[in-house]
Amino acid sequence: MEFLSYLISGISLGSVYAIIALGYTMVYGIAKMLNFAHGDVIMVGGYISFCAISYLGLPGWLALILAMVVCTVLGIVIEGLAYKPLRSAPSLAVLITAIGVSYFLQNTALLIWKAAPKVYPSLIPTTNAQGESNALQLFGGQLSISYISLLTMASCIVIMIALTLFTSKTKMGKAMRACSEDKGAAQLMGINVNATISTTFAIGSALAAIAGVLLCSSYPTLQPTTGSMPGIKAFTAAVFGGIGSIPGAFLGGLLLGVIEAMAKAYISTNLANTIVFAVLIIVLLVKPAGLLGKYVPEKV
Repeated sequence: MEFLSYLISGISLGSVYAIIALGYTMVYGIAKMLNFAHGDVIMVGGYISFCAISYLGLPGWLALILAMVVCTVLGIVIEGLAYKPLRSAPSLAVLITAIGVSYFLQNTALLIWKAAPKVYPSLIPTTNAQGESNALQLFGGQLSISYISLLTMASCIVIMIALTLFTSKTKMGKAMRACSEDKGAAQLMGINVNATISTTFAIGSALAAIAGVLLCSSYPTLQPTTGSMPGIKAFTAAVFGGIGSIPGAFLGGLLLGVIEAMAKAYISTNLANTIVFAVLIIVLLVKPAGLLGKYVPEKV
């Protein structure tokens, strides 16, 4: 039962990583750039929902929608101001810009909300009105699964399926795949490449808002650096699964969460992050494209 408890905890954490990784992999798959400000959009989503619940008295689901709207607009603005002028610039310039945007968002949050951590009100309270544990009890109460963990896992599965259907069945999804293959050819076929990339950033930022709310609901501490480490780990998960692959980001996130939870439980809390990145290095040495990634030779 203890092992199952750790496993479920790892899958729940991995589901958050997977949602963030899906945003990374969407942007990289279409725009071929690493948006390292993505983790800080998670933090912005957390703060927006926190303010909506704590100061405006909005219900959790409405706060989530508001956070998604704000982060979607923020993603479009960031793409338009910081990344769009660098379409034909070297990848190093884009990477430096992404890091700059990340620090800008962190310091802006520091000015607005200060450095003191805030206690985030969970979407689903841990106890009910009678003071009883608000969780699913299995095996006669030997195994307890919180409802926020169930919501996180269900959200991850639904988002992964929805994104897969969106990219394979819709007109915009097919345009994204065309831009991913060859932006020049896509433009010649009448596809608005700039609008397609902006839409990709909008979707990725909306996913970051969802991840931010779910992360803060599970681990109820919010501060300007909240999104930094989850963002790095989610990028690791995207590379682990095969960056550019939606199922790969999903699988990589889940595996990373499980590895981290098991390392904390059975080895050392202090060494958990070291073990996570060591596993990534080993996987990339064996399979450089990631678990579900495909090696694509560069055309000359």
